[in-house]
Amino acid sequence: MKVIFIKDVKGQGKKDEIKEVKDGYAMNYLIKNKYAVPYSETSNKRLKEELDIRRKQEEEDIKSANVIKEKLKKEKITFKVKVGKEDRVFGSISSKQIKEELDKLGYKIDKKKIILDTPISSLGHHFVKIQLHKEVIAELEVILNKE
Repeated sequence: MKVIFIKDVKGQGKKDEIKEVKDGYAMNYLIKNKYAVPYSETSNKRLKEELDIRRKQEEEDIKSANVIKEKLKKEKITFKVKVGKEDRVFGSISSKQIKEELDKLGYKIDKKKIILDTPISSLGHHFVKIQLHKEVIAELEVILNKE
């Protein structure tokens, strides 16, 4: 029996995949537990429409992420930090602090999207990566100055 998977099933198929499986397995497990629907012209047509809608939404998300990326390229965030002997910074700048500054500038970015390879703990200019979309990564300039 041919089925269209609605959800990922480990070892069997991924979501939106069309696959041939045994009749009993399809009826008694996949369809009963709403992991799949029987394949038909109607269900195939509906799957194609849904995939088309998702693809268009994905394209729009990428476009909006690219617009934000261009805006972030022009932004600079400056932090005034306390320093000790030989200009050593006390503590470091976290993704939470960067997120708070971005919020003040009007950007709504989740702190989990801010990628810090190493803690920002030295004076000067640093570039931070922000993953706006799985295909779009922006760079933001962060500057640390003495207080």
